[in-house]
Amino acid sequence: MGACKETVDSCTSKSCGGHEVDIMHFSIGTAIPGRLYGANIIDNTNGTGGDRFGHLVDLYAWNPHCRYLDGMGPQGNGNGANFSARNDWHGAWWHDLIDNSFGLLENANPYASTGSKGTYTFEFSRPLRTSDRLQQDVQFVIGQAHNFSAAFWYPVNGNPWTKSSHYSVSCDWVTLEIISADKESHVVSSTRAVDTVNIISLVLSLSAFGVSIFVGWWVRKGKSMTFTPIDHL
Repeated sequence: MGACKETVDSCTSKSCGGHEVDIMHFSIGTAIPGRLYGANIIDNTNGTGGDRFGHLVDLYAWNPHCRYLDGMGPQGNGNGANFSARNDWHGAWWHDLIDNSFGLLENANPYASTGSKGTYTFEFSRPLRTSDRLQQDVQFVIGQAHNFSAAFWYPVNGNPWTKSSHYSVSCDWVTLEIISADKESHVVSSTRAVDTVNIISLVLSLSAFGVSIFVGWWVRKGKSMTFTPIDHL
């Protein structure tokens, strides 16, 4: 992450310039399932990437030790808070074991059932371009590939959260390509065209198979001869 060689006591925007990594962090400990969190008028008015309601925050880091909210920075080394940032992320989470038939209850928490298996669902959104002027947000460009990664932490055996206990999708960056709507519609149209051709081919194949059965039956019937007794001839 960032790969800046400075320590937490010496990292600044000058000593670690160019090592910025944009991070979105969502802690669901107090976040209600299905509710939208992230950007809100209170924290954005304060000029930070925070989220006091659900902890879906906008961060940046120069390395794993130098990690701060957008608009904030290490104090005492010439790079303190500037309060000129904002959180542009929105997100929500759900778990398929949650039964919302009678509203959300405390025992519907996915942590409540020990040993039960289920699936978490997370949905996030952010504008491609943000108003960031401090190089703390990645500015996505349509048609370009960007380095991307994702990590997940789960409280195994009741152990508390730690930075080094996340499950990552890869030890290296993975490629995130932002495609245009025109290209996406072209891909969808091509897929639909291929599906149409496959359906037509299937219909023609079934028709040919049916015709071959009929012809075989007709030829066999034509070759059959009626037995005529010769006793009365």
